[in-house]
Amino acid sequence: MASPSTAAFALVVSLVSMATSANARFTAMQWTPAHATFYGDETAAETMGGACGYGNLYATGYGTDTAALSTTLFRDGYGCGTCYQMRCTGSPSCYRGSPVITVTATNLCPPNWAQDSNNGGWCNPPRTHFDLSKPAFMKMAYWRAGIVPVMYRRVPCARRGGLRFALQGNAYWLLAYVMNVAGAGDVGEMWVKRGSSTGWIRMSHNWGAAYQAFAQLGGQALTFKLTSYTTRQTIVATNVAPTSWCLGLTYQARVNFS
Repeated sequence: MASPSTAAFALVVSLVSMATSANARFTAMQWTPAHATFYGDETAAETMGGACGYGNLYATGYGTDTAALSTTLFRDGYGCGTCYQMRCTGSPSCYRGSPVITVTATNLCPPNWAQDSNNGGWCNPPRTHFDLSKPAFMKMAYWRAGIVPVMYRRVPCARRGGLRFALQGNAYWLLAYVMNVAGAGDVGEMWVKRGSSTGWIRMSHNWGAAYQAFAQLGGQALTFKLTSYTTRQTIVATNVAPTSWCLGLTYQARVNFS
């Protein structure tokens, strides 16, 4: 599974960015029942990487408060970056007071058709299920329970600073991983423009949080336009990658979704 190189992780803040369509603010949704399990151990090492392509979750700012989503919530990768509050309910394994935790979707919990959906195949469609990092699970329930009922709701993602673009690919193919997404947390469409020499080039969804363009884009600054999958809010990160941009680096804009 490809992911941005954390060894080459560098952060460059763009000089100019601007937002458009600022009236689509994302708000918290209603509480809904589901179930949660966990994977990995207390180090959360097994959660690093993941189907969204965020790589080292410490380096990319997500930490260990993360979840792998069942197919229903993952939505072929358009669920990457979305944020959820949840609390354990109705189980003796829940902590007293039913504390609320907040997690970000960074991975896919794939179906397990060899097991019944109510006995091991927890992530089989159409179930809505959260497979948490163990540190996140242990903030709301005793880990020995294995699986607990929860109430969850999708909430706005609180992020510091602007969108981040981790660039990979080659001279003829640009692959951009979009990270640190605020608001609804998701990206539904994306375009790129090379300096003043091109119009908007529509990028296709590669997988997870990655979008791609098959074009020669080197030698001038890159501007990205993005539309949220959920709210349809559109923002423009102007000249987010400078003229001297390089593959393997991560560039940060000054704009983000609301």
